[in-house]
Amino acid sequence: MLTVRQRLLALLTLCLTLLAAPALPAQAQAPASGAASGASSAKALVRDPVVFVHGYNADPGVWGSLREDLRADGYADSELFSFGYDTHQSVNEVLSGRLAAYVAEVRRQTGAARVDLVAHSFGSLVTRWYVKFGGGGPYVDQWVSLAGPNRGTSTAWACALWDQACRDMTPGSYVVKNLNSGDETPGAVRYATFWSNCDEVINPDDSVPLTGAVNTPVGCLKHNDLLGDDPTSAGVRAFLRS
Repeated sequence: MLTVRQRLLALLTLCLTLLAAPALPAQAQAPASGAASGASSAKALVRDPVVFVHGYNADPGVWGSLREDLRADGYADSELFSFGYDTHQSVNEVLSGRLAAYVAEVRRQTGAARVDLVAHSFGSLVTRWYVKFGGGGPYVDQWVSLAGPNRGTSTAWACALWDQACRDMTPGSYVVKNLNSGDETPGAVRYATFWSNCDEVINPDDSVPLTGAVNTPVGCLKHNDLLGDDPTSAGVRAFLRS
């Protein structure tokens, strides 16, 4: 049996041992680990709002399929915007400025520093002019062109006599020439194009790809079929996530 003195010595030794022991790593690191995980999750949820810009003789309704796919990917309706406009007006004199005002309003509503632009056909020229000459470079993160007449299309001559937008789309037009002078993909914006070798509107087919962009052939699809094609949608969504 331990004496009273031996018991006191044993108790003192135990107390000194507990005081000297380091804090358990799991207990000390748990809050920091949780905070880091929360910050990482919050960062993962941050994304740019998307502004869709339709093509010639079209309206925002053409984006139904791609909007639905983005919603399935987790985008809220409050992150998806469609710019509607009169497609018979000038790219450089009218439409680029109207797009600039629309993007500014989207940024004001969402608090976003930049947006992603997804354009079809003629909308590719409108968005490119905004980025290159309309002051949009600092406010655009990623730019996507579906079947855009980026180097002009000969089919636009059919309506060029009476329609300004058609004149803008003709090969060698003021708009096409200036957009492709110097750097075709300027600034810190990331560019992607998707094009078909069976496009009945864009002639030649390789008018769509741009130097400095991620250029993706989608196979044999008609001009408007790119808007509802599942592999094309997957490619656009992957680019926006990258």
